[in-house]
Amino acid sequence: MTAERQTVTGDMPWPKKYTFVPAIRVGDTLYISGTTGTSDEGVITAPGDIEEQTRQIYRKFERLLHRVGGTCRDIVATTDFFTTTENFSNTARVRREFFGDVFPTSTGVLVAGLLRKDALIEISAVAVIGSGARAAQHEQSA
Repeated sequence: MTAERQTVTGDMPWPKKYTFVPAIRVGDTLYISGTTGTSDEGVITAPGDIEEQTRQIYRKFERLLHRVGGTCRDIVATTDFFTTTENFSNTARVRREFFGDVFPTSTGVLVAGLLRKDALIEISAVAVIGSGARAAQHEQSA
């Protein structure tokens, strides 16, 4: 039997002009598109501040995950595209805010630039809904 494919969008209608969607759920797995630290209007929230841009990305992830019954602790893998190494270690503080002690696998890639002007970081993610709660319970019982 094949799992059904479900498009997951944020709170606002997704423009039909785009050739991608914010996220796709197949079974318990949610695949989240590369995301930058923008407001709902598409404006970079904190030009020059990689930490705050990262925080905005994870806020957007959290909203998408809540729509399917998950949290950021359900994220099992991220790919982070950085345009600079300056202050990039501050992104670890943000990851701890959203992941607690349940960390995903992660790949960091330094790139020459991103399509969104003023974006210092873009992150894509894969989540398995419910896995974060199970991992936290396992950690507590170990």
